[in-house]
Amino acid sequence: MLVEYKNEALVNFSLPENRTAMEQELAKIATLKGRHYPLVIGGKKIDTEARITSVNPSNFEEVIGTTARANTELAESAVQSALSAFAEWQYVSPEERARYLFKAAAIMRRKKFEFSAWLVEESGKNWVEADADTAEAIDFLEYYAHQMLQYAAGMPVVPNAGEQNECFYIPLGVGLIIPPWNFPLAILAGMTAAAIVTGNTVIMKPASTTPIIAAKLMELWEEVSLPPGVVNFLPGSGSAIGDYLVSHPKIRFINFTGSKEVGLRINKLAADVVPGQKWIKRVVAEMGGKDAIIVDSEADIEDAANGIVASAFGFQGQKCSACSRAIIVADVYDEIVAKVAAKTKALKMGPASDPTINMGPVIDKNAYGKILEYIEIGKSEGRIVAGGVKGAENGYFIEPTVVADVDSKARVAQEEIFGPVVALIKAADYNQAIAIANDTEYGLTGAVYSKNRTKLEKARREFHVGNLYLNRKCTGALVGVHPFGGFNMSGTDSKAGGADYLLLFMQAKSVAEKL
Repeated sequence: MLVEYKNEALVNFSLPENRTAMEQELAKIATLKGRHYPLVIGGKKIDTEARITSVNPSNFEEVIGTTARANTELAESAVQSALSAFAEWQYVSPEERARYLFKAAAIMRRKKFEFSAWLVEESGKNWVEADADTAEAIDFLEYYAHQMLQYAAGMPVVPNAGEQNECFYIPLGVGLIIPPWNFPLAILAGMTAAAIVTGNTVIMKPASTTPIIAAKLMELWEEVSLPPGVVNFLPGSGSAIGDYLVSHPKIRFINFTGSKEVGLRINKLAADVVPGQKWIKRVVAEMGGKDAIIVDSEADIEDAANGIVASAFGFQGQKCSACSRAIIVADVYDEIVAKVAAKTKALKMGPASDPTINMGPVIDKNAYGKILEYIEIGKSEGRIVAGGVKGAENGYFIEPTVVADVDSKARVAQEEIFGPVVALIKAADYNQAIAIANDTEYGLTGAVYSKNRTKLEKARREFHVGNLYLNRKCTGALVGVHPFGGFNMSGTDSKAGGADYLLLFMQAKSVAEKL
């Protein structure tokens, strides 16, 4: 009997048994650090002399592990392996494909603390953020399996006398999965699961900063006995294999989550038809945001301040949904600034493995340098009321930073920083606040705090984002509950974790037979 879908419950780490379980897994994986993981192409382990080294952002002298690094020759081998597997996988019934996902979800649920421990050590997520990442991965596996069973019935058609008519969904072909490093388990699992449950085969090219978590997901696909070649594990740099695969004539679709710049490049490369290509490639891209929380003069001030801090600094602000702008109506501006500054200063920063911390490190040296540069820009564009400095020198630590009195056109109010920095902007009134919020090239998430129903309804109509939250923080979308994806330069308007997401990886075929 199929159990009705529901979101995976989050772990309560205040319970001694859960805390002990997490501590045991962290101790266990400490003994596994430094191991090497080969490529997996067509079910075969393939090693290379070239390596990708993953380090702990909380202590960058510690190596989490290494993976093989693919070149174009191995990328070609992965394409051919996926093509060969597609010949059979496309005809496997939707029900059977869904069962692989249900099995994977069940195993991940049993190994929840293990996966979360790897997230803590490799991506720098604190315990709560890591657990949420793992829970979301389980949700994606479960939800997309359920959705595929719905689509197995095909598209409803109108009867026509003298004919038998049907319209059903078939897969596209071989796809390329390019996930981000910030949700290295959940988003990678979701992107991959959506593609394979719909009958496609894929090449999974993980982010180079978090390849070990991806290797652990690959081990899960192997554990559920997914047929060889349905998922191929291919770590490698974008410059070495990314462009090659995106431009390959046999790649049918690219599922990408990452920066606007890379997403636009992928979209451009995919649009060029090359010899041997007989389709228009489909690009599914989620590319980030410059998300705003509006605080109205009629808001619950305490609730709004809590929402800003939680949205801005959860996982060090390294979420495409993170609040990087707080637009505050003048009547309550000073009060909000004071509360946000005080709450930010109360956050505790330290190694992600410490269960008492709120803030861990940012992901790597490049992010560290970029964020510090933006903080310097912020000092010239506004007033630092909290943070603005580095943390401990043995990891990529940056104090959560609040920049007040920022002009809406300033760089820190317009450019995606992707780190623990939030700009506070004063608006003359609520109407101006809405206008400022919309004055960006992005349109991913946003939130409004107000007790005024008329103003909330105005936001429903006029605040142009894909995910709008009223009187709550702008992060924390739940699979199936809050279909996730934005407008404008935030991506291709797809909705991950939504009822129509699987359609992006299928095409409809209508068949009419005369009776």
